Amino acid sequence: MSSFGLIGTITSDRITLDCGRRLRGVGGILYQAAVLCGLGERVFLYSNCGSDLKADVGRITRDWKTLCPDGLNFIPGPGHRVFLAYEDRTRERRETLESTVPPLDAVRILDGLGGLDFLFMVFNSGFDLTLPGWRRVVRAARCPIWLDVHSLVLSKNLHGKRSYAALPEWREWAAGVDFLQANLQEAACLLGHPDSRPKRDEISGLAAEAFKIGVRGVLVTQGERGVRVETPGNSRLIRSPEADAVVDTTGCGDVFGAKTAQCLARQMTLLESAKAGVAFASLAAGVAGIRKTFDLARKNARKNASGRSRIML
Repeated sequence: MSSFGLIGTITSDRITLDCGRRLRGVGGILYQAAVLCGLGERVFLYSNCGSDLKADVGRITRDWKTLCPDGLNFIPGPGHRVFLAYEDRTRERRETLESTVPPLDAVRILDGLGGLDFLFMVFNSGFDLTLPGWRRVVRAARCPIWLDVHSLVLSKNLHGKRSYAALPEWREWAAGVDFLQANLQEAACLLGHPDSRPKRDEISGLAAEAFKIGVRGVLVTQGERGVRVETPGNSRLIRSPEADAVVDTTGCGDVFGAKTAQCLARQMTLLESAKAGVAFASLAAGVAGIRKTFDLARKNARKNASGRSRIML
């Protein structure tokens, strides 16, 4: 069992799929927590959450035995509420922000960093931490760090569609981290042209800039195509296996990152880890919601444990 620090925001999601089906539930950083706890890893959760979600969060996580929620802070009010809609065919999401929570105080995180094997930061609201707060966390960490930029590249306007915007200061956010995750749209924002998808050579150029500030691996998710993994001197597309059925793609990037990070913590190579992450994210597309994601991870862990037992016999 490894110890993961998990920083982000718990969100209240209302989702409209491209088929017209509507879903509702809690999301955000709980996707990564569901995967890691389901796989049997210890998770120290650091998150601000609206107090109106306290009962739902408690109900969903009640049997997550390896979850340490001491860093979970409930804020009075409705919390981070978003409306998500997916474009037909492309599955690109549109987000409308109804309300949000303030950034975490970095002091709540610093004392627990010493005992971690891996630190995972996802900006799934874009308001999760201030840049000075994040720099304090990075300087204090003594373990590998994974950064998913995600909603950091979205505008912060309330009560309207959040637009993608360039993030010229991305190097300040990424300096000192080991692994940098973004999807194609987010990578375009880092490159300074959010209105056009990046080409392969542009992704490699972005990765080369990241390597200069200490990043060891850049992972750009590409939906159904898979994930491009960039390391110094190597670029490779890991293709997604065909999913048996696609129910909801919300959180698939989160699932990919969490599973990949778990494998890295177990000393697997980045390519091996990313392959496992892509395969697991493909399975997760066949379920909807945090609870079913946790059940899927727990089932996967039990299956792997059973296989190891048979080999030992």
